[in-house]
Amino acid sequence: MALVLTEEQSMLRDSARGLISDKAPVAHLRGLRDAKDATGFSRDLWKTFAEMGFSGLLVPDQFGGSGLGCVEAGIVMEEIGRTLMPSPFLATSVLAASALSRGGSEAQKAQHLPKIADGSLLAALAIDEGAKHRPLQTKLQATRSGNGFKLSGDKAFVVDGHTADLLIVAARGAGSAGDRNGLTLFLVDPKAKGLAVERTAMVDSHNAARIVFDNVEVNADSVLGEVDQGFGLLEGVLNIGRGAVASEMVGLSDEVFGRTVAYLKERKQFGKAIGEFQALQHRAAQLYIDIEITRAAVLKALQALDTDIDKAATAVAVAKARAGTTATLAVQEGVQMHGGMGMTDQFDIGFFMKRARVCQELFGDSNFHTDQLASGKGY
Repeated sequence: MALVLTEEQSMLRDSARGLISDKAPVAHLRGLRDAKDATGFSRDLWKTFAEMGFSGLLVPDQFGGSGLGCVEAGIVMEEIGRTLMPSPFLATSVLAASALSRGGSEAQKAQHLPKIADGSLLAALAIDEGAKHRPLQTKLQATRSGNGFKLSGDKAFVVDGHTADLLIVAARGAGSAGDRNGLTLFLVDPKAKGLAVERTAMVDSHNAARIVFDNVEVNADSVLGEVDQGFGLLEGVLNIGRGAVASEMVGLSDEVFGRTVAYLKERKQFGKAIGEFQALQHRAAQLYIDIEITRAAVLKALQALDTDIDKAATAVAVAKARAGTTATLAVQEGVQMHGGMGMTDQFDIGFFMKRARVCQELFGDSNFHTDQLASGKGY
């Protein structure tokens, strides 16, 4: 499959870029941060996102969505990465929509997917429990109780968790931490008795939450997929999320590169533009090459997810690992080539560096994925 966008995909990119660059430049994020906005994103902008069909990209058409694939979701994520737009698109339209579409019952799909498509329902995936992404280390307990379960434990780093109307929670009903078997996904109302949500401030000014479950009761109809056999579903959804975050890092890296090259042409030292110095030209050229190779790796992973998600894990791991190292290089070079002003809050490059660091950790950093590739083991 050619590693280029089709005409329709290019039109989607142009549409997303036009909206996001106009309505949500980096100044939009800065304003939300400085105002200490309680939501952390613009609900009016999210409504516009939904009206343009972006919120339902991965929702099947019979439930009001576009029925498109991971490549299209990645295209939107790349444009989000260019302006660092805070948005529930990743948590709701990518992760939650994928989990419900792939593992939900007909009743669950009919209840939630149309609302995701029209932008009226926000959802979040609650997986990790520590500082690092380790899905198999899930310890949150799901204990059978009557016709359902009781959930007890903590979740951390839940993206957009404090604004979610629906939580998709990974819990362990059997086995011990590290086992593939024994995991179950549950649909949980964040207003349920015994559930406490605390918004946590991330370094990049985006949303996350810590969630505590104290004997939270859920009924059998809340199970997403199969009881104690949820890891296969979870792994597929996480791989879709990893591909989406890798796409965001491509957009982030490309934007930093463009800003840095423009600065090299403008900044003068010793009577000429600093971009004329060969050492800086070599560094810029190397960064450009890295970004283009990463762009191809990410597109390949997204295509693999759309073709056969069960065989896409290796391509996704390569893409996420490479996107992380490329984004890190891009922001480090960007800050350094901008000199002292690159370290100031007044300048936007610092926002990109912070977001790159968070994206590295989301769903596994470069070390996590290279370790999986080297060991030949599953996640």
